[in-house]
Amino acid sequence: MKFVYTKPSDPAAEPLFRELEYEYTTRYGRNVELSSYPNEEFEEADGGAFLLLYDGDDAIAGGAFRRYDGNTAELKRIWTHSEHRRRGLGRLVVDELEREAARRGYTRVYLTTGPRQPEARGLYLRAGYRPLFDVDADPATLGGPLPFEKSL
Repeated sequence: MKFVYTKPSDPAAEPLFRELEYEYTTRYGRNVELSSYPNEEFEEADGGAFLLLYDGDDAIAGGAFRRYDGNTAELKRIWTHSEHRRRGLGRLVVDELEREAARRGYTRVYLTTGPRQPEARGLYLRAGYRPLFDVDADPATLGGPLPFEKSL
């Protein structure tokens, strides 16, 4: 397996966006999450990064970060192909994005995940992210995305 930093417009990213759209739509209904941020925010010139994890010729996982503020990178679009889940690939992607953010001088990572994504919530808790919400509350009652942060 290998990591490749690329751009969101890379045709190899199409499965990522297709599956993310499916996940968001089936869990939350029609939404604008994937169109909420211009692709340029995930490119190096704007302080971002877009990563794909390949197994041979196939992109099987990926993710991105964008500049949140001068010290903070915001993780977005963390994804593992549906045929490759439960193998720890999401954690590999998060770890690599954290390393890249630190290399670029960021000292903090921020992210949000939806209340209907318990797999993501568990991933971020296991990866050492500090929840910025009451973890004992029913996520559906918290009124929106679940925010996390981590110092690098």
